Amino acid sequence: SFTPEACEVLTVLDEGRIAGDRVLGLRFANSEVQDDAWSKKHEFVALVNTPGLARLKLRFNHEALRLHISLEGTILVNEVLDDNGRKQIASSIENYVLQLDENPLSSHPDRLPLRVVGDGMTSRYQDNEAGHITLHSRESLAAVAAAVGDADLSELRFRSNIAIEGLEAWEEQRWVGRKIRIGQV
Repeated sequence: SFTPEACEVLTVLDEGRIAGDRVLGLRFANSEVQDDAWSKKHEFVALVNTPGLARLKLRFNHEALRLHISLEGTILVNEVLDDNGRKQIASSIENYVLQLDENPLSSHPDRLPLRVVGDGMTSRYQDNEAGHITLHSRESLAAVAAAVGDADLSELRFRSNIAIEGLEAWEEQRWVGRKIRIGQV
């Protein structure tokens, strides 16, 4: 639940998840959920409870298992996912989050220290346990932008795996329960 990484190509796994999507999480210390298990967002530092995460720029090198997070050009994290790197990542994000006016940690010290969970390869921390792929049309985004009076509304806010063009607004809503083909998938 950090910022998205733009990709020109996605690999859809046999179970329907996107390879490399949501392979890590920052889980609260007081979570009773096992580190590798799926759980709802309220067990994690996420955009839903920490909107200031949206200012961070994240890159994850899946081959080297290296996480890079920056804020306005300043590097906050540049670590591999070994034990020391995980501690450094958690500490850096804790420090950043605690400085935000709106955060899930200040009034909940039992949530500290944060734990970096996930192996960096297995896609498992999606919004629901099934790990559905999400998509939206840019025409629907334009309709939302017009309805709220925000011409600059960014599709990044909705964090879809796939954005498509060339439809009528809301046409993709009629696809629920149907199969679609994108490229060879």
